[in-house]
Amino acid sequence: MLRYMKKNIWILIVLAMVTNLISCGVIGSTSRKSVPGIPDPIQKEASGGTSFELDGYTVNIDYKYSYDISALVVSTHEYSDYDIAGKLAPKDLALAWGPVAEYNDRIDFNWSQSNRWYYWETKTYDEINVVGGVDGVSQHSANNHLIAADDTVKKQIKSINAGDYVNIKGYLVNLSAAKPDGTNFWWNSSKERTDTGDGSCELIYVTSVEWLE
Repeated sequence: MLRYMKKNIWILIVLAMVTNLISCGVIGSTSRKSVPGIPDPIQKEASGGTSFELDGYTVNIDYKYSYDISALVVSTHEYSDYDIAGKLAPKDLALAWGPVAEYNDRIDFNWSQSNRWYYWETKTYDEINVVGGVDGVSQHSANNHLIAADDTVKKQIKSINAGDYVNIKGYLVNLSAAKPDGTNFWWNSSKERTDTGDGSCELIYVTSVEWLE
């Protein structure tokens, strides 16, 4: 079974640099912009789903929660379409809200993404005390895999850049896909913002994207 939903916290001190590996291609971009006062994402229980054919797979998407997130885009990363994951979600966004978005320009964050994970670095622990330390960063930022509901949304996702302040609506979903030859693929979303470890990234079926001021 293929699994892409990962999120761990590793802390390494090397030459006075603190490196934090938080969560689960082509190098994207990062931002030092800040936006104050962004609330936590809103999710509510949902039902239903959708299905479609893609690359020889029958893909079934189950809606678990409606999801409404306003956030600062602190990093983006694009993935090639050589596999089903890349075809479904070719672009990941690292998003921040709350104190992390507010202090993003004052904390010396170095954001990056690769292999369906995202990373952040700071030079000292003291820098992140203002946002609640490691737990504060973990609970107010996340890596997000985005599945577009239609071609318009797909173009919008492609246009999102680091430094943008966006609102994304859709569903947190569990996904299963199968080919007639018996090949199977699963991809499940995190359902909370406080989890860590395998399965703690958000998999969002995106129905709308809006740029905020």
